[in-house]
Amino acid sequence: MTQVSPSLARRLARSLRTSMFVQVFCALVVAIIVGGVWPDAGSAVQPLGDGFIRLIKAMIAPLVFCVVVTGIAKAGDLKSFGRIGLKALIWFEVATTVALVIGLVAGNLVRPGSGMNVDPASLDASAVDEKTGGGELPSTSAFLLHSLPDSAVGAFAENSLLQVLILACLVGAALLHLGHTKVPAILPAVDQVQEVIFAIVGFVMRLAPLAVFGATAHLVGEYGLGALSTYGKLIGVCYAVALVFLLLLGAALKMCTGVSLWKFVRYTREELVLALGTGSSETVMPRMMQKLRQAGCRDDSVGLVLPTGYSFNLDGASIYLSIATLFIAQAVGVDLTLGQQITVVLVLMLSSKGMAGVPGSAFLALSATVSALGVVPAGAVALLLGVDRIMDTMRVATNLLGNCVAVFAVSKWEGALDHDRARKVLDGEIAFVPEEDTSVPVARGEAELTASAATGPGAER
Repeated sequence: MTQVSPSLARRLARSLRTSMFVQVFCALVVAIIVGGVWPDAGSAVQPLGDGFIRLIKAMIAPLVFCVVVTGIAKAGDLKSFGRIGLKALIWFEVATTVALVIGLVAGNLVRPGSGMNVDPASLDASAVDEKTGGGELPSTSAFLLHSLPDSAVGAFAENSLLQVLILACLVGAALLHLGHTKVPAILPAVDQVQEVIFAIVGFVMRLAPLAVFGATAHLVGEYGLGALSTYGKLIGVCYAVALVFLLLLGAALKMCTGVSLWKFVRYTREELVLALGTGSSETVMPRMMQKLRQAGCRDDSVGLVLPTGYSFNLDGASIYLSIATLFIAQAVGVDLTLGQQITVVLVLMLSSKGMAGVPGSAFLALSATVSALGVVPAGAVALLLGVDRIMDTMRVATNLLGNCVAVFAVSKWEGALDHDRARKVLDGEIAFVPEEDTSVPVARGEAELTASAATGPGAER
């Protein structure tokens, strides 16, 4: 009995010291307590989360550029890269449409806004303008035009992923055209820059627990938990629909590729908890790219599909927007016809593509949808001001997993998926090795490999 406690304490201390998952989870619990008990203190630590997000965002554009350039150059075939992009867009459109339709079906069945009987005149519409900064979503033509860079430096300075992707495709195509004999030093240099970026990301990721603490404590301290009772039905419907959508996505992934979504969630649990804690999927994009590559997805598929999905495949946001539109209409006593609900789907299919990176984009998309319907007062969008931030967890998790599933699906579709490696990685036979840390043969997670798995014929180092 006297030996059990010290041994258990040592194991717990070791997990807290070495496991980012445990560190982030503990930071999440402490943040909820601090934000709930000392709201002012919780709001004051927000810069911890904001600073971490800024550091990660600074690395995303150069990382995407390097991964895409090397992916094209090493694949040696620009046509295959074009096919990957086209197949990714098809997958994104189908997934987004399914998410919108499921959201509308659930909103009609559960009717989360029914019985609220809200008077639109009593709502402060100016609060929505304050939330969005008076901005608006770009039109389809403006969105496509903005995707084309007018400055190579500006694309990186503005952190515009679509512009960086286009520049990377052009550079990769130029390398293929010139051949390695004319520019022999370029590709190795890009490879080396990529290694430096991954090393920097590794340094920054050590601050993840502080970031989760700051972001979560601010959320709880600023908004409290009162919205859970006021908007409980809406929150419950959105999260339930997101779960159903992920189950369908997991079934599709299993049928298409044989990959288990649940095993992938377990494999990426550290990144998922970090994304949920900070309320941003961008914070984990670099690490997700590493994990997808080591799980058997080819570089060119990862480099193109994942970043593009951040702009074109917002499944979680689509679920929220479709249900929220019905919630607003039901709350003010307006029953939308089938034709009007089809209009909702069509408008959101277009407006959701321009949401990424736009402040208050959810409210802008809702305002555009309400305006297109013409039967719901525009000021009714203010009903969601008190609950929007709570929806971030659902949106972030669904968007992130949806994009990762797209990488696997498109990789399989293009013949760029190593099934055997994917199985071994997700089963734990091959451990994840952070690319910034190549000094060790395997990365040690919470569950260590058994001796037989580590030394057997199927093990890789």
